[in-house]
Amino acid sequence: MKRKEVVIVGGGAAGMSCASTLAAHPERFKVTIFERMSVTGGQATSIPLDEGKYGTGWMNDGVQGGSPIFKHTFNFFQKYGHQPQEVKLQVAFGKGPDGFWTNCFPSKLVDQFSGDIRKFGKVLKIIKWTMPVLGIVPIRIMLRMFFFSKDFGNKMVYPLIALFLGTGNQTANVSCAILERLFDDPNMKLWDYDPETLLPNLPTMVTFPNLHNFYEDWRKDLEAKGVEIRLNVDVTQVLERSDKGVYLQTRQFDPNANERTGQHLGPPTRSERFDELVLCVLADDSLGILGKAATMKERFVLGGAKFFDDITITHSDSQYFQKHYETTFDSELCAKPRSKAQEDQIAFAKAQQRGPDDEPAGFRPMYFTKSYAQDPTKIEMSFDCSNYQHQFRMDHNMETPPVPFQNHVFQSIFLDKRNRELWTIDEIEESKIIEKKWWHQLGHRWQHYLRVVPGMMFINGRNHTLFAGSWTLVNMHELACVSGIAAAFRLGAEYVKFDDFAEDFFSKYLLLSHGVRYGAEKRKRKQKDS
Repeated sequence: MKRKEVVIVGGGAAGMSCASTLAAHPERFKVTIFERMSVTGGQATSIPLDEGKYGTGWMNDGVQGGSPIFKHTFNFFQKYGHQPQEVKLQVAFGKGPDGFWTNCFPSKLVDQFSGDIRKFGKVLKIIKWTMPVLGIVPIRIMLRMFFFSKDFGNKMVYPLIALFLGTGNQTANVSCAILERLFDDPNMKLWDYDPETLLPNLPTMVTFPNLHNFYEDWRKDLEAKGVEIRLNVDVTQVLERSDKGVYLQTRQFDPNANERTGQHLGPPTRSERFDELVLCVLADDSLGILGKAATMKERFVLGGAKFFDDITITHSDSQYFQKHYETTFDSELCAKPRSKAQEDQIAFAKAQQRGPDDEPAGFRPMYFTKSYAQDPTKIEMSFDCSNYQHQFRMDHNMETPPVPFQNHVFQSIFLDKRNRELWTIDEIEESKIIEKKWWHQLGHRWQHYLRVVPGMMFINGRNHTLFAGSWTLVNMHELACVSGIAAAFRLGAEYVKFDDFAEDFFSKYLLLSHGVRYGAEKRKRKQKDS
């Protein structure tokens, strides 16, 4: 039996997951990955730090962590000996007594919107019951339909969804279906809805291991298994897709050339033939690669995904952070406790007692947002990485003192370059900037869930082409992994069950994005083999 020659464009989480699944069947698949950068991992990248100054020699600067439900992601980590670490999530949204709220202790804003918060839970149930209709309605319309306070949307709902979904300034246009799924779907939810505080007190999140090292170990293992991984190669266009094969044009790509010459790309080099194509790049990049070879359906579905350009500034400007965010406990921010649980929360925030699961005491927020006064629907997102990523948190067992706040590493994310006039990016001291990096991020608009998500099953597997990436549903590392595995499954690879929850998630994604019932397909393959 002739091996299928499969080309995967993109060496991020989706591409590597696809290649790893196919590599389990070397007698059936010959796999090649084209990755335009000099490393695999896509947005899952790490950078070096001055360990003497910041307390650690590295940090993840793109993907940083996720939910305990990221089963496929953790399975790959553990396969190569990289262990994620649990942390208790602390957030700080807004500035000042009238704009601040947190999940660590009672705040005046939460008290003010207590009625809206309780009603929000009821509306989530209504969205679930009317999913085919209300599910596609944008969040901003839903908030008006149910007469929520405008400030409740601007100060609580939009920042919360923007921060955890990466929807940025497009949050108001996000489909209600995703909102409901994030609170209610056991396969997707990041946290439980809390009828008193919206976000529960100190939920468990997971920080990722050194992603550069992990992806390097993954790459080396795949190459040892026969996968050809060609870095610094750009696929410029698809020349032909037919029963004769998939013909691609490629050229060399230098990710560092732009700083020297303003040019990344070399001249077109050669045309190469494969049997099957898996595009593990963003939807707009996929359309660019397909070019004139794209079908009308592909143009319609892929064209519905919209992306926005954001910039992340990794820095150590603690004065900027203190100016724009609430970084420490202040009694002026705290509401009067109404229960013993809230009294305990305040004691924890004041560093007077430990928190759940023996969490070291003290208000040390990790996630931050602020709204712009000129337009409250637009926000800036930030992280205190020294409080979040586990390798910084050497004081977890109180064995060593924490790094001084002035030496913390922060990330400030300025969203959608079209809103440049709102940004406070110029206030960050240039000498304290560690890195600047642009990202091309998916906007989870309601149109995405009306056009792209339901349309994927009609283009996946057609014309010897499959598509994978988190953009096919929602922007999560776990989704990228599952989408890559699903593409490999469609090509004939086996899904190896390791967890009931993970298998259930995989089967749901396979049905949604490929129109294939996992159980029926497994039975069909068994009958064929017998």
